[in-house]
Amino acid sequence: MNIRLEIEYRTIYGEDLFLNILERDGSQTRHALSTRDGIIWACELNVDHSIEYFYTVTWQGREKRSEWVFCPHSFDPNEVSTPGLPIVQRDAWMDAPEDFRVAGTLVPVFSLRTRRSFGVGDFGDLRQMVDWVATTGQRLLQILPINDTTSSHTWADSYPYSCISVFALHPQYVELGALPPLKKEADRKHFEKLRQELNALPQIDYERVNAAKLEYLRNIFEQEGKQTLASADFKVFFAENEQWLVPYAQYCHLRDVNGTGDFSAWPDHRQWDEADRKVLSTPRNKAYKDVAFHYFVQFILAQQLKGVHAYARSRSVILKGDIPIGVARHGCDVWQEPRYFNLNGQAGAPPDDFAEDGQNWGFPTYNWDEMLRDGCQWWERRFRNMARYFDAYRIDHVLGFFRIWEIPVPVKSGLLGQFSPALALSRDEIINAGISEDTLKRTVGPIIKAPYNPPVGAPYNPPVGDVNSGCQPAPPAGGPRGADYLFLRDHKNPEVYHPRISAKKTAAYQHLSNNEQRAYDALYDDYFYHRNNQFWYEEAMQKLPKLVKATRMLCCAEDLGMEPACVKWVMDELGILSLELESMPKEPWVRFGRVENNPRRSVATISSHDTPTLRMWWDEDYERTQDYFNNILHREGPAPHPLPGWLAQDIIQRHLDCPSMLCVIALQDWLATDEHLRLKDANAERVNIPANPHHYWRYRMHLNIEDLKHDKQFTEGIREMAVKGNRI
Repeated sequence: MNIRLEIEYRTIYGEDLFLNILERDGSQTRHALSTRDGIIWACELNVDHSIEYFYTVTWQGREKRSEWVFCPHSFDPNEVSTPGLPIVQRDAWMDAPEDFRVAGTLVPVFSLRTRRSFGVGDFGDLRQMVDWVATTGQRLLQILPINDTTSSHTWADSYPYSCISVFALHPQYVELGALPPLKKEADRKHFEKLRQELNALPQIDYERVNAAKLEYLRNIFEQEGKQTLASADFKVFFAENEQWLVPYAQYCHLRDVNGTGDFSAWPDHRQWDEADRKVLSTPRNKAYKDVAFHYFVQFILAQQLKGVHAYARSRSVILKGDIPIGVARHGCDVWQEPRYFNLNGQAGAPPDDFAEDGQNWGFPTYNWDEMLRDGCQWWERRFRNMARYFDAYRIDHVLGFFRIWEIPVPVKSGLLGQFSPALALSRDEIINAGISEDTLKRTVGPIIKAPYNPPVGAPYNPPVGDVNSGCQPAPPAGGPRGADYLFLRDHKNPEVYHPRISAKKTAAYQHLSNNEQRAYDALYDDYFYHRNNQFWYEEAMQKLPKLVKATRMLCCAEDLGMEPACVKWVMDELGILSLELESMPKEPWVRFGRVENNPRRSVATISSHDTPTLRMWWDEDYERTQDYFNNILHREGPAPHPLPGWLAQDIIQRHLDCPSMLCVIALQDWLATDEHLRLKDANAERVNIPANPHHYWRYRMHLNIEDLKHDKQFTEGIREMAVKGNRI
């Protein structure tokens, strides 16, 4: 009987999988498995008796995961109920073993610096960073999003999580030195002088760097574009990416012609017209020539990043990307497929340690009803595009797949947001809980009229202007001021209500009677921590399983914030790695997490792009640091300030020793272990300040990667720490 045995396994380094059959005489036979997508591996056999078998994985000829020997499977042809039909046996997903423990570095690509950089990190620098990671014995390099964010051609576009396209790469990351040289000597001298000037700056000058790089790329396009666009490689690239590439190129052209990425302010073409695709895809047409430059740039970027990915795999380094939860409100994705977005909502986050007023990111929220209608094709295309370049990825704000913190347009304050979707409270529920009808009327927020509410099927035609230009709605007559609402009306159904976040801090809450305060507390705690758990579990399970299984990439998630219990249920079920920060424990009743108790399927880290670095955190709060020094590090006496290098090394070693599969340390925290290498000003190492929506993302390494690679003491120190943590 012919049987096809299948196993799901996501390759990380480019491993080989084998099927091992236990023969009746005690011997074993080995059969190589094959795969087309890097996910499902298969082997076809002719079987006439029951067999026992197991799977093993090798890399570069060496067996990696011998413990799978102890996970045998079996097949008995006599138990086949429908003889004559093709027999396929799909075995359980092969999980990473107990001893799979990897150390890695987190650094934004834009922050990289080499002697040959052009004022910002690029894909050539990323290749050199892969070398440094491999040299130190680490096995993972994590970066921030690298999608195009160019909306205004100003420094405001430096925010890497506000991409105009989830498919297009940012032109600033092109390695100019890998392109053919400019033919004119004067041009070569001009750009070399400019390169040296920009590369000497301590931080990124986003506007000058991008203007210079685009000018250089246009010169190269004039020189090499015709030949490149006629090449076989480009034609393959175009065919594979046409779905998003053609609208993206037209969007970029119209953005530059109209002087803004806000398509609501354009005189025409305010929404992508699928009828334009043919003319934009035909080289002899003027419309094609208008946008061909953007095809050329994306082709160059894709080729370079694919090269870095292949190189990382050859050096046994996992390249880990980042998938932002949101997209730019006035970006190409919204312009091309507005049906997937709720333009009356703004994504953000409830109040936390980063922002007492909550966060308003300005991104439109997703229209999940529409996305689920076609099986989340937009998301699946997005994940598969990522898999061309990465072996692992981080889902930014995975809580958004359960529910998003949605703030209505044009409100600015994150305090006036609500979870969407969520099981809101009815009037009767509130009153039956012990809140009087008069109190409800006095403390509920007004109905906020949606600015965009076109009829179903009508073209998207928003009013001209900034959707965030409005202010908070005026309070109802005789009621509390806007910040004092205790209930907010549901965005879709104003007849049901949500408790307002942080309402217990308001004057309105203080004016409640003791009985009504107790009633409100019960409603509040049940709503935020219990009522929606099963509902949000079901929401996530409609979306995440298909996406996680769409690619071979290892799935990690940023699950920090106001996390409901159902998040762990879903992540455990799908094998998604959680994020563990000692300074931001998941248990609200403890001050510090215990790294020794981290779950195996997790990523341990000390700081992220959104948090202070280790050195900054150490000096933020002396009392907190003293508590950590005495009770977590178990050291006596006063905590030293500033953080000495030996103590930074001790803290990192504790993380490397923990059970987490991945331990990813920010580059700044690695540098903190060497008092001669690190920056004197710890505050200059900060990447982002989440509470500031207008933060300029411009942090850059103060050292060249070449110098790091040749600093044997520093490099060997990290290798020794990785070896001690059993992460080599």
